[in-house]
Amino acid sequence: MLYLVATPIGHLSDISLRALETLRQVDYVASEDTRHTGRLLKHFDISKPQISFHEHNEARAGERILGLLEAGQSVALVSDAGTPGIADPGFTLIREAIERGLPHTMIPGPTALIMAVVLSGLPAHSFTYRGFPPRKQGKRQKFLAIDQDSPHTLVFYESPYRITALLADALEVYGDRQAAIANELTKLYESMQHGRLSELLAQMQETEPRGEYVLVISGADLS
Repeated sequence: MLYLVATPIGHLSDISLRALETLRQVDYVASEDTRHTGRLLKHFDISKPQISFHEHNEARAGERILGLLEAGQSVALVSDAGTPGIADPGFTLIREAIERGLPHTMIPGPTALIMAVVLSGLPAHSFTYRGFPPRKQGKRQKFLAIDQDSPHTLVFYESPYRITALLADALEVYGDRQAAIANELTKLYESMQHGRLSELLAQMQETEPRGEYVLVISGADLS
């Protein structure tokens, strides 16, 4: 069985009992960063052989994992934080498991985008998750423009190095919409900022961005 196991996005107490049970009973743990996952496993007194599985070795490591599954072994796939496959490696492995008829399931748990949408105060009944935008401004603006007329709440991930640029481009493409920025969710310095894009941009320009960000933007008003 291939298990996709969601792990905490910050606070270690957010790991589920089922996730711990699964990590204890599998034969291998496939990790985005074996050192990071090693600390998680050690914290919960779990000792398992790890397989490095990340965006730079997905094809090679994926074949090894699929081979283990075909040989009757069980593997738990985890990312550095949150749910595998959501802005993290995992999609290609699941697709191959499906094509080969190999058993697979998921141990659900934390994911930053859901927490950010709920805490944003913006409509959560219908939203579009867009992941990480392109790094270059021109491509980023074209990427944002795809959803310019979408009525759905929009959700983006961004690093501290480009969050200010993303806010500036979002303001230019979408106009001054209501939005929210989530930062360091479930961690000691967790924060949520609410306001219009222009206000959030001004606030971000006055601080030094740190940690990972989720930007939530209201959809287009089609009334």
